[in-house]
Amino acid sequence: MNSALPRYSRVLGTGSYLPPNRVTNTDLAQRLAADGIETSDEWIIERTGIRARHFAAPEVTSSDLALPAAKAALEAAGLQAGEIDLIIVATSTPDMVFPSTACLLQQKLGIAGCAAFDVQAVCSGFVYAMTVADSMIKSGAASKALVIGAEVFSRILDFKDRTTCVLFGDGAGAVVLGASDKPGILATELHADGRHVDILCVPGQVAGGAVTGHPFLKMDGQGVFKLAVGVLEKVARSVLEKAGKQDGDIDWLIPHQANIRIMQGTAKKLKLPMDKLIVTVDEHGNTSAASIPLALDAAVRSGKIKAGDTVMLEGVGGGFTWGAVLLDL
Repeated sequence: MNSALPRYSRVLGTGSYLPPNRVTNTDLAQRLAADGIETSDEWIIERTGIRARHFAAPEVTSSDLALPAAKAALEAAGLQAGEIDLIIVATSTPDMVFPSTACLLQQKLGIAGCAAFDVQAVCSGFVYAMTVADSMIKSGAASKALVIGAEVFSRILDFKDRTTCVLFGDGAGAVVLGASDKPGILATELHADGRHVDILCVPGQVAGGAVTGHPFLKMDGQGVFKLAVGVLEKVARSVLEKAGKQDGDIDWLIPHQANIRIMQGTAKKLKLPMDKLIVTVDEHGNTSAASIPLALDAAVRSGKIKAGDTVMLEGVGGGFTWGAVLLDL
């Protein structure tokens, strides 16, 4: 790359992976019924748009899911793992307290030496990780970055709470970003508001060899919904303004795949037709930091999203965190 020209980052390849155990709403309803908890396929679809999700086997970790997603993204980019000089994994369900899931993934890829670290921003994690990688590439601190969202949320679900356990699934999605003279990532923006920590959290920790506090996910669904739609519209418009773009310039909207109502509400506020909205929540459920890269890879591999398209990525999650990335593929 000509050092005299501006330095940008572009998506070179995408990849994803879902554990093979597909759990339908009916499967989940039967599991809950064994504990006397009532739910149904119709109840879940009506409120969330979710029909199925994937759960990892007990011995499978986030880095295990990240590995095939990373390999698929590297293959799509035409790169070898050894060419990567930055690994960022967005996850709220790391393999262990430390080292980072990114370092464990680095080991599984058979490479060493490049920077590797995790980002924890829950469902906004992938947008946060993309923004960090973009900044490092633009500054010259990295040239080829592997950015991954990977989660095993099934480990932190309370299967006695039907309002939350029906929402989430496991999976991983990845992109390879590379330095370029041509703009790829056009603009990014990140936010957080810690005043709302209580509406979505897992308020437990490991202390003295035991779990203290509450080890399962807790969520105020109405509180999350009200905050999510508003902040997603604002951050999308801010990123468009930074990039000198208008609503109509968006070819595809890929929001965090949390709930079809939130996703449709965001598209409506941006005056986008629903056929511009990428939806995978029906088959994946909410995979937290993995949801956006999973949806991106599915849309790219299906041929729906093509080179040259302008794509808006948006995430919102516990923290309360939110952000957006506008990019040209």
